Amino acid sequence: MTAGNRPTILIIGAGFGGISMAVELRRNGFDDITILERAADLGGVWRENTYPGAACDVPSPLYSFSYEPKPDWPQRYSGQVAIHDYLRDVAQRHGVLDMIRFDTGVTDAEFDETTGRWTVRSTDGDTRIVDIVISAVGQLSRPAMPSIPGIDTFTGPSFHSAEWDHDVVLTGKRVACIGTGASAIQFIPEIQPEVAHLTLFQRTPAWVVPKFDTEYSPIQHRLFARVPGALLIERFGWWSIAEFLSLGLVEVPAIARLVAHIASRHLARQVKDPRLRATLAPDYPVGCKRVLFSNDYYPALTQPNVRVETTAITEITSHGVRTADSVVHDTDVLIYGTGFKGTEFLWPMNIYGRAGRKLSDAWADGAHAYYGISVPDFPNFFVVYGPNTNLGVGSIIYMIESQTRYIRQAVQLLAERPGHCLDVRADREATFNTALQQRLARTPWNFCSSWYRNSAGQITNNWPGSQTSYRKSIRKLDPTAYSLTPVA
Repeated sequence: MTAGNRPTILIIGAGFGGISMAVELRRNGFDDITILERAADLGGVWRENTYPGAACDVPSPLYSFSYEPKPDWPQRYSGQVAIHDYLRDVAQRHGVLDMIRFDTGVTDAEFDETTGRWTVRSTDGDTRIVDIVISAVGQLSRPAMPSIPGIDTFTGPSFHSAEWDHDVVLTGKRVACIGTGASAIQFIPEIQPEVAHLTLFQRTPAWVVPKFDTEYSPIQHRLFARVPGALLIERFGWWSIAEFLSLGLVEVPAIARLVAHIASRHLARQVKDPRLRATLAPDYPVGCKRVLFSNDYYPALTQPNVRVETTAITEITSHGVRTADSVVHDTDVLIYGTGFKGTEFLWPMNIYGRAGRKLSDAWADGAHAYYGISVPDFPNFFVVYGPNTNLGVGSIIYMIESQTRYIRQAVQLLAERPGHCLDVRADREATFNTALQQRLARTPWNFCSSWYRNSAGQITNNWPGSQTSYRKSIRKLDPTAYSLTPVA
């Protein structure tokens, strides 16, 4: 431990999780912090996802830090640029920008039991020795490409929505989109008017509900800025709705049925063609996959230059997509809206804990951690937005704030006891995870395939409850759940 019992802290990642962690630590007197960011800018998914129409499906007054309200959000569901600018502004105002080392990815982190410190190696060739390591790399950082034969043989432009190629002109082109996830329903309405023809390859239709979006007027901006509590009321209102809807995952099935009714009515109003409507109607329980929000996705699919193709894809050819009926759908540009590798936590970093135990080995059967934060045998190591902390409904920023406050308490404990290591007890973590999996078994996420589940079918991403239940559970660090031991 460094002089004055101020531990040296290394944070991996400069997205919402990493910036939040640094701000929380600085606000409580810890400033010996280094943030390693593999890219040239901060922002995480809001830096990477620049596809047309990219926006958040959580209202901006809720998708923001409680201590940094923004009265001048351009709209209720703000776009990528506004969110990215907001995060950069928060980092600037809290003195975090100077702590970030850009273009520096972590390759290895190894715990030394003789010193109780971590050795972290990075792509810039440096080796850093620190007291505490906090990973904040998130769950949605690596685009997932489908396993389709011939995917590398296509001769035209092709890209994943998270790696949008803005140099490719879509005007007048035949475009094929594979995937119907949260990104696809945003960029499809944007590109549909300009392309000559769009073929959407749909494997599974999504539950889509109306998006109650609005542009905030100058009057509303002034109201939020000058009237005490006005923005808090807007935030509290959307938080309350999220809490109510989260009950539909387990406790109150009637809420899920209400959401399904709203989605079905939305589909019926916007798609008059009965055949297309049947094609777009989900046949699995609402909530099993992520519920999507859009007012213009269905109308875009009803346009004459759009075809929704449900026949299974067998291969990608040099000039198009072949389906199981032997039809080759010729295309000029191929776009993958196939989501992210959400269950491969912390990949490709190598994290080694006690006795050289590798984290990827500990997680071979599925990632798990005590409240998604602490892993046995990895002392003084914490995770922000780790296993089972994603939400089916609500704001991940709310969850991240809860986690960073909890981790800050752990850092304070270590600062008070220099020369010690804090390691979550294996029995407490196992008991927690057993109860968690039993609760997850009652959720709709078990009844279809999604990025919430790993290859073995285990749900490793989501929290099976409300935002409030999670925050209450980790409001105060329980020292009895941990072993605080002197360095060997």
